[in-house]
Amino acid sequence: MKWPVLLLATAALVTGIGAAYWWRGTTSASQAPLFATADTVAGAVLYQANCAACHGANLEGAVDWKTPGTDGRLPPPPHDESGHTWHHGDMLLFDYTKLGGAEALARQGMAFDSGMPGFADTLTDAQIVDILAFIKSTWPDRERQSQAARSEAERNP
Repeated sequence: MKWPVLLLATAALVTGIGAAYWWRGTTSASQAPLFATADTVAGAVLYQANCAACHGANLEGAVDWKTPGTDGRLPPPPHDESGHTWHHGDMLLFDYTKLGGAEALARQGMAFDSGMPGFADTLTDAQIVDILAFIKSTWPDRERQSQAARSEAERNP
């Protein structure tokens, strides 16, 4: 009799902790270990299939990406070193990709009409990490080091 009660209590505790992270907006904190095993080759293929149509086959972004379109949204930015992707830590980039821009920023208390859709229903967490690893692998050392420092600050506030 004690075993099922213990199992149920453990499941409830784990669910509660997971819910707390979800509501806090830290859905990706547990994804940090995935970045250590990312596959940039798979990420390149996944990027072309899921991201290149908007962000460019060569990570160049949309033309005039800094100027809002007629809908008021900014066009997709480049993911090469000329863009601002490297200004953000891994967890924000992960959440932005998984949840979509508007939802990821809303969870941080910012209202922003982002055109970035969420890929939670299309890509696994590991695939998202592979894409981000591929993007990061294309940056010069200075940008990679700067982004790594931001990622570390995210993990250890």
